[in-house]
Amino acid sequence: MKINGTPYRTIWPEGEDAVSVIDQTRLPHAFAVQRLSSAEDCAHAIKTMVVRGAPLIGATAAYGVALAMRGDASDTALDAVHDFLLATRPTAVNLRWALARMRDRLRNQPQEMRAALAWAEAAAICDEDVVTCRAIGEHGLTILRDAAANKNGAPLNVLTHCNAGWLATVDWGTALAPLYMAHDAGIPIHVWVDETRPRNQGASLTAYELGGHGVPHTIIADNAGGHYMQAGAVDLAIVGTDRVTANGDVANKIGTYLKALAAHDNNVPFYVALPSSTIDWSLSSGRDIPIEERSAEELLKMAGRLPSGDVVTVEIAAPGSPGANPAFDVTPARLVTGFITERGVAPATEAGLLSLFPERKSS
Repeated sequence: MKINGTPYRTIWPEGEDAVSVIDQTRLPHAFAVQRLSSAEDCAHAIKTMVVRGAPLIGATAAYGVALAMRGDASDTALDAVHDFLLATRPTAVNLRWALARMRDRLRNQPQEMRAALAWAEAAAICDEDVVTCRAIGEHGLTILRDAAANKNGAPLNVLTHCNAGWLATVDWGTALAPLYMAHDAGIPIHVWVDETRPRNQGASLTAYELGGHGVPHTIIADNAGGHYMQAGAVDLAIVGTDRVTANGDVANKIGTYLKALAAHDNNVPFYVALPSSTIDWSLSSGRDIPIEERSAEELLKMAGRLPSGDVVTVEIAAPGSPGANPAFDVTPARLVTGFITERGVAPATEAGLLSLFPERKSS
C-alpha cells in the first residue's frame, strides 16, 4: 500500500541486523518508523502496540527470533526467546503460530546455520502473508461484487470494526483487502468506520488507510452501528479476527460481539475475514480463548492533536474512577454469516472450516 505515493509494507528488513516498522501509536497525526534490532525491541513493539493486528504481531515475533539467533543460536536460547515473545500478547493466535513455525524450522539445524535460516524464514512468513491477504481480498471481492449488483449503481455501504487493513498485516489486510479491490475495480463503495474505543483503531488507522487510498468512508461512534443498520444504511459488515476456534467462534476487538448482534437482528450479513494462521484448531469453543485485559489508562485517557499541531494526552473520565479494559470479546459462530479466507468463503461452522482445510480432519 502507499503513503503519500510511496509503497510500504508494515515491516521490512534493514540490512541483516534490524527491521523497521511503522509506529502505529503515532498515527494518524504523524508518520514515524521505529528500528527494531533485538528480540527485546520486538517484544516491546508488540506489547505497546507499536505494531498490532494478529498477522503483523506474528511477523514481528518471527523477526524477533531471527534477531535473537544472531547472538546465541543454542537450543536453550531458541526456547527462551520463543517463550519470551509468546508472553507479549495472549489472544492473537498468529503469535503462537509464527513462533512455533520458527522453532520447528530451526530446531534440528546446525547452530552455525540458524541465524541465516531464521532470517529467511521470517522473510518467508512476511511474503506469504502478502499473498494470503491478496487472496482473501479476491475472495471477498466476489461477495462485494454480488452485493453491489443489487444496489442499482448506488454505493455499497460496508461497516467495519477496529482495523483489519494493511496496517494489521504485512500488506493488503484482511477485512479491508476486499474493500480496496472493490474500490479499484470501480465498484461504488462507502465504509462506515467504527471509531473502536478505547484505542480508536478505526478512527486512527482504518480511516487513515481508507483516506490514503481514496475510499469514501465516514467515522461513526461505536454505538451508532445498530442505528444505521436499522435505517437500512448498512448492506453488510466485514471484520477481522485475532483467533477463530474450530467450531467457528470468533475473538476480535471488543465491541465486535455487539455489532454481530445488531447485524443478526437486522438481517445484515456479517462476515469475518482471516488467514488460516488465525484458526486455533486446538480449541473447540470461544469460551476457552484467553481475553487480554489491558491497562485502564487506555480507557481513561485519550491522545489528540491541538490546533497548534502538538499531540497531547488528556484525561477524559471522572478523576478517581477505576476502569476495566478487556481488549477482545467473543462472537459466537451462529452470528457469523461466513468466513473469508485465502482458500475461499465458507459457513462459520466446523464443517465449513474443514471444507476449506480438509487436511485438518484427522488432527
